[in-house]
Amino acid sequence: MQGKQSLMLDIERLMVQVLDNAQMERLHAVLEYCLFDVENLPLERAHLSNDEYLERFVSAKRLEGCSEKSLRYYSATIQRFFVNVNKVVTRVTTDDLRAYLSSYQLTSRAGKTTIDNVRRILSSFFSWLEVEDYILKSPVRRIRKIKSTKTVKETYTDEALERMRDGCRELRDLAIVDMLASTGMRVGELVRLNRDDVDFEARECIVLGKGDKERRVYFDARTKLHLQAYLESRDDDNPALFIS
Repeated sequence: MQGKQSLMLDIERLMVQVLDNAQMERLHAVLEYCLFDVENLPLERAHLSNDEYLERFVSAKRLEGCSEKSLRYYSATIQRFFVNVNKVVTRVTTDDLRAYLSSYQLTSRAGKTTIDNVRRILSSFFSWLEVEDYILKSPVRRIRKIKSTKTVKETYTDEALERMRDGCRELRDLAIVDMLASTGMRVGELVRLNRDDVDFEARECIVLGKGDKERRVYFDARTKLHLQAYLESRDDDNPALFIS
């Protein structure tokens, strides 16, 4: 029995470079039928629907700790692929994926970074299918990372920051500008902050960033003074650091 199993694996390893996933599935079924004489073995494995594969993939990513925002982006990207390719995922080939990415770039006029994000999400999906043994080899393996031009992002000058500060009409707005400029935190991280997250003595706070990872950031004396003035001007008991 062990010798037949090894022979079957050797044959599949040799053929994996020339057959697509659907053909490899059929080869696997034929080898099992011929070598092990399994009674009434079907030559085609039962497939889930594309939506069922996607649902299982999203559940796995949720378990890994992906944010709901990321999961919605994954789902929308993969669903769009399903609609345009209109194939069971176990039968998708590398040529299908290349044609889809090329068509997506032409019709949406998306940049190379966006197209590579789509490629990356599809690669994650098909790699998961491979790991879970739904397919024998991910068809995205042969599609390389799409290179894009990296530009140096412009930073605010001291004069530009002062103009923003001069344009603030409320203590809240001034505190927000100073907090963002001083700490370098993202806007999404700032709006999650509560009063208890801020240590005025150490001039620091803990922010929750991407991937639900916490990190410590520091602010300067000017930010401390403006933030304290803003909080003292409030007469509410809302725990949020900034309110609308």
